[in-house]
Amino acid sequence: MLNAKRMLNAKRIESIFEVCLWKFRLFALLPVIFGLLSTLNFFIIGSFEILDTLVYSFELDHFDEYAVTKVITRIIGGIDHYLIGVVLLIFSFGIYEIFISPIDIRNKYREVKILKISTLDQLKHKILQVIIMVMIISFFKKALSMEAKTTLDLIYVSGSILVVAVSSYLMHLQSHDSHDDDDHKDSDDAHHAQEQRHLGHTDSRSKIGHS
Repeated sequence: MLNAKRMLNAKRIESIFEVCLWKFRLFALLPVIFGLLSTLNFFIIGSFEILDTLVYSFELDHFDEYAVTKVITRIIGGIDHYLIGVVLLIFSFGIYEIFISPIDIRNKYREVKILKISTLDQLKHKILQVIIMVMIISFFKKALSMEAKTTLDLIYVSGSILVVAVSSYLMHLQSHDSHDDDDHKDSDDAHHAQEQRHLGHTDSRSKIGHS
């Protein structure tokens, strides 16, 4: 009798601890909320930078090489802020779906697959893609203002452009493979759902026949 009571108390403590442990995942809402706020912040910063560039362009009397380079650099800087905001947006969506709950309204927008995240590996892969794009944009921004004064400088710039091109190509191949896997998974899910509906119709017909 005493052992049974001890086992019951241990089971009750274990159940309470597991409930607390499960509820602890709700703290993941903090990075989700602050990630969304940071996304909005970077979108606003990028918009203001581009608007400021447009005002600067309208105030110019004539466009020389320096003015054009400055305009392009500042617009690319705004795009860079947008991409960082996209990274934070993908991070927020992924953390919410992995730790909190799947987003049901996403089923109405199946064509938006970049925000479809179910594992940490998918989240890491999507964030890595956007981070590489941010680095490419940042490199392009620096390259515009870089002056190749010697042959060695020109070789360095050419080598950097080659590395960026190869990285972009490899990222494209990896993205293409992942899209194919997602499409294959979606088709399998649709086929499975169709089979389930067919089995349901068959069962209902068999029940009507027996009745």
